[in-house]
Amino acid sequence: MPQNNNSAVEETQAGMTLAAFSRFLFQDLSWSKVRALIAGRFISINGETCCDPARRVQKGEMVMLAKKPAAKITDSHSVKIRFIDAHIVVVEKPVGMNSVRHPAERDWKLARKKLSPTLDDTVSLLIQGKTRLRVVHRLDKETSGLLVFARTVAAERGLGSQFHNHTVVRKYFALVPGRMGSRRIESLLVRDRGDGRRGSTSNPAEGKKAVTHIDFAEAFPRHTLLQCQLETGKTHQIRIHLAELGHPVCGDKVYRTKKDGTVIPGVEDFPRLALHARELGFQHPISGEFLHWTMEPPEDFQNLLRQLRESKPKHGN
Repeated sequence: MPQNNNSAVEETQAGMTLAAFSRFLFQDLSWSKVRALIAGRFISINGETCCDPARRVQKGEMVMLAKKPAAKITDSHSVKIRFIDAHIVVVEKPVGMNSVRHPAERDWKLARKKLSPTLDDTVSLLIQGKTRLRVVHRLDKETSGLLVFARTVAAERGLGSQFHNHTVVRKYFALVPGRMGSRRIESLLVRDRGDGRRGSTSNPAEGKKAVTHIDFAEAFPRHTLLQCQLETGKTHQIRIHLAELGHPVCGDKVYRTKKDGTVIPGVEDFPRLALHARELGFQHPISGEFLHWTMEPPEDFQNLLRQLRESKPKHGN
């Protein structure tokens, strides 16, 4: 493997294909080796594996070469539909799949889309939908859990109103290093906290209000399992709020680093983001009936919790 295994894309390199940039970055590798590494899931962009050699890199993105290949891309068999009618579809999103496809990628040919399947594409194929699903909220690629799509304009408006009014029930499991108790977190979030990453600000003219309710769930020797309920739903809200308290979600590769560049320890104990959207509830946008679902964490998350429980000290009678 090359000595320099990661690099940020500079302005003069923006627009290069992933294959070309990787060849530039890893100059001791041949073109065929670079393509093999991309196809083999060794190369990521901003922490997300990319198998598309023709994907254009953008300024500031971090391209990394891993020592081991990432887990295989999730296929449609891992997507479970929990509810469907003419207006909405509720699904269980697996780990490793983006919620929606970027607008610039919608005209890609099917073979290229299969290199990086998205939840909206996969669900559309499963339900044989003739119209594109309408997005009302998203989950991060490495976050598993419950997600709803609208299938009609009326449903999109009805759900959108509930999300805007903060009446949708959204609860998550988050595993963090250290000990942490229940609390309410409120801050003003901005797209750039000063180092290119999202974060909080003290300037009310710049930030948008974000509120997260934290409830203690279970304690382990070096970790805490939390239940996080979103009142608002800003991008990366839970991850930012927990990290700013010194307890970033285990497996978080972005917010484990403070603004001053120091790394918060204990986050590397899980290979991906230990965040799971376990509960979803809302009024049906057409009928008005209240609907509610829960979902257990995926197997890798449950195995981690099992291992942590086994590490607890055994007390005698």
